[in-house]
Amino acid sequence: MVGTSETPGTPGTAAAAGSAVGSAAAAGETAVRRSRVVEGLRGYGLIVGMWIRATMAYRTSFFLMLVGNATISGLDFVGIFIMFRHVDALGGFSLPEIALLYGTSTVSLGLADLLLGNTDRIGARVRDGSLDTMLVRPVPVLAQVAADRFALRRLGRIVQGLAVTGWAVAAVDVDWTAGRVLLLPVAMVAGAAIFAAVMVAGAAFQFVAGDAAEVQNSFTYGGNTMLQYPPTIFTRELVRGVTFVIPLAFVNWVPVLHVLGRPEPLGLPGWAAYASPLVACVVLVPASLAWRAGIRSYRSTGS
Repeated sequence: MVGTSETPGTPGTAAAAGSAVGSAAAAGETAVRRSRVVEGLRGYGLIVGMWIRATMAYRTSFFLMLVGNATISGLDFVGIFIMFRHVDALGGFSLPEIALLYGTSTVSLGLADLLLGNTDRIGARVRDGSLDTMLVRPVPVLAQVAADRFALRRLGRIVQGLAVTGWAVAAVDVDWTAGRVLLLPVAMVAGAAIFAAVMVAGAAFQFVAGDAAEVQNSFTYGGNTMLQYPPTIFTRELVRGVTFVIPLAFVNWVPVLHVLGRPEPLGLPGWAAYASPLVACVVLVPASLAWRAGIRSYRSTGS
């Protein structure tokens, strides 16, 4: 009988060889990407460590700035507390319920601000040409931008948010099942990732618009202020926008409403309360692509 194996030079052999080369190329590209991620995280850690050592060289100053940061951040909740001295409910929500919204949103923004808060300075770096020095270093630019001037004092916002969240958890009338208990920390971490995606996308926008830090801050700090209040006090169009266009609602509105047993104003299915991590992954993809496009379009200042 005649064998069915291919001889060298036949179309079947060529196709198999091409497939093998393609697979090897894909595997090599994946390895390179993983290496870049590891390299970026390592570089980020080294830069952050440097700034932390510099900060802790003046411990008293750091402590005072930490307390000051927590105090300034807490003034927002003081305003809410004073408002409830004159009203019993806001949009149908009690003070502990709004405190839970406030605390979870504050922690999420605080985490994102601690890790990526300096991305809003990218416009100034583009304008003065200091971004050029980052392009020639063997560390991804985003890691350098995010870690530069790392401000450990921003922990104050996180601590203050956790304190309000803890008080709210103890004060709200909720049947704390295991699912609800686990949902809160997962939602806060996923919310931080959503805020981080908005920060990266805003930084990418500054390659086109120049120093547009305030535009970025309007979606991060402005969005955080909005999320501290119940969605029932906002127009339905605004709620749709922050749910389906820029999904800030998944930072805390959607999961916290589920924890409180409150109906979701847009009638989302019950599983949406657990979708914050998925939403975070989805929004991080276009944000990273926008950042890459911004870096590739950068042409230096010419100085």
